Amino acid sequence: MNAKRTSQITAVTGLLLAAAIGLHLAGFHEWRQILLISATVLAGIPIAFKAFKALKMKAFSIELLVTIAVIGALFIGEYVESAAVTFLFLFGAYLEARTLEKTRSSLKALVDMAPLEATVIREGETMTIPVDDVVEGDRVIIRSGEKVAIDGRIVSGNATLNEAAITGESVPASKVLDDRVFSGTIVDNGFIEVIAERVGDDTTFARIIELVEEAQESQSKTEKFLDRFANFYTPAIVVLSVLVYVFTRNIEMTLTFLVIACPGALVISAPVSIVAGIGNGARHGVLIKGGDIMEKLAKIDTVVFDKTGTLTRGKPEVTDIHAIGIGKTDLLQIVAEAEMISEHHLGQTIVKEARNQGLQLVNEPENAVVIKGNGIRATIEGKMLAIGNRKLMVAEGIQVDQAIEDYAIAREKAGNTAIFASIDGKISGVLSIADRIRPEAMDALRELRAGGVKQMIMLTGDNRHTAELVGERLGLDQVHAELLPEDKVAMVQQLIDAGHRVAMAGDGINDAPAIATADIGLAMGEGGTDISMETADVVLMADRLDQFSHAYSLAKATVRNMKQNTFFAVGTVALLLAGVLLGKVFLASGMLIHEVSVLLVILNAIRLIRYTKRKPVKRQNLERELLPE
Repeated sequence: MNAKRTSQITAVTGLLLAAAIGLHLAGFHEWRQILLISATVLAGIPIAFKAFKALKMKAFSIELLVTIAVIGALFIGEYVESAAVTFLFLFGAYLEARTLEKTRSSLKALVDMAPLEATVIREGETMTIPVDDVVEGDRVIIRSGEKVAIDGRIVSGNATLNEAAITGESVPASKVLDDRVFSGTIVDNGFIEVIAERVGDDTTFARIIELVEEAQESQSKTEKFLDRFANFYTPAIVVLSVLVYVFTRNIEMTLTFLVIACPGALVISAPVSIVAGIGNGARHGVLIKGGDIMEKLAKIDTVVFDKTGTLTRGKPEVTDIHAIGIGKTDLLQIVAEAEMISEHHLGQTIVKEARNQGLQLVNEPENAVVIKGNGIRATIEGKMLAIGNRKLMVAEGIQVDQAIEDYAIAREKAGNTAIFASIDGKISGVLSIADRIRPEAMDALRELRAGGVKQMIMLTGDNRHTAELVGERLGLDQVHAELLPEDKVAMVQQLIDAGHRVAMAGDGINDAPAIATADIGLAMGEGGTDISMETADVVLMADRLDQFSHAYSLAKATVRNMKQNTFFAVGTVALLLAGVLLGKVFLASGMLIHEVSVLLVILNAIRLIRYTKRKPVKRQNLERELLPE
């Protein structure tokens, strides 16, 4: 039964009870009994119907205990008690439903932001069409105040966009030519034309809503245990109630025992906390994929980081081109043409640099092979290219003389990644690429340590010199460089086998296997690849490490909240049952206290919606740390 229908029945039942009290005061006792019975039947039917549906599913529900107690109260003529119990139970269910809606407010806010229409240019004509009719390749126009309906790249104009629905960041982001925009964001100021790359259910916004919905429906281990517990607990209470009657011969006490023993607050103590915690995460741009993930995240003691795109911004720049026997521009062009097939940050950086210099990348690479963790091989205009790290040069049998090696090491010690390029089996140059440490990284790592993380480790395919420089700047416990994807998986597995609870944070396709291996996998959402986002348990939509520290502290707060609720629920039931057996608690008053305990559990969980870290740390800007002079 929906909340609206429940509220209507509750309201009518309340009016009948009020009228019955009035008739009692006026001395019309027979009419009072008729109204009390009517109120009991009206409120009791939906409760009994729900109990019957649960029995058909071979489940013993709370509603079954209430139904048995109400029928017993009617049988012995306790009409006031029966009416009060059914009214309070139904009223409590209504308040519970309404209050639980607040814990899902983050998801509702996301759904409300979903765009309904889009303005597109087709065959030279501008038209407004439903979002579902937009197809890939459409040219979409978005003006000031309008919502972006698709994922795509800007091909004309510039604007500032509110991306809070995606990243949780309230500060508008400036977008210019070739920047990506996401469905669900809003153009605060400006005008842009975008080529649609993802539409409908494939957009980032649609996937966020789907992930949050799935997360809120999934169960944690605690929730699963409580569900199993309730299935055994309810029939056990029926048996105990029979024993109470056998020993006391007091039917009213027996019925009261039956109702008061309802584990209402206990059953919802974990789910309501989980839903509130996941909602808080979504509002802050963190997607936590379920209650089980929340519990695991709260227990991690070791965090493993990838470097590029995770600890660093993932927006590297070409800082130098050292060409040998070929012009710098010619080297950049041929390497960029080969790298056009690469999804790696460094390869795309080279392509971007070539385009920034106005080079036309017209030659398609042939026989291209991506060698994960090492580089690529390809043929351009009949020339055999091998582009990547030292391991690739060794594998290809390409000699790197000492002068070139010394140059590469010097660039690496200055914070660069050295990319070797060979043409037809000979070294033709070294391209230096530098990335920046994320400005929030040091503070985020400090907050993770303060929260309980015992060790932080970096695993990267990058060179040892650059990796050690980043590790030193951030105070990492261990740094392992020049690793292949399978090496990262092996090291994560070693940590798990040693008894550590491990979280792996990464953003690239190379990180997906290690992310899947870890107890908790984290992926950078905005800059991350599809496979790492799908594999990960937690997605940071704004690509900010302080979202990770928020997620970790939120998970701990959520688990604490679950424990508080469970302790309170069990304690309340124990005290009420003791009161019943001592003759101090009666049917209506006991039900009132029971419903109040349910609401208090919900209200305690709702605090998580507004949860923030209590002691923000003054941020240190490391953005310039790795840029070579």
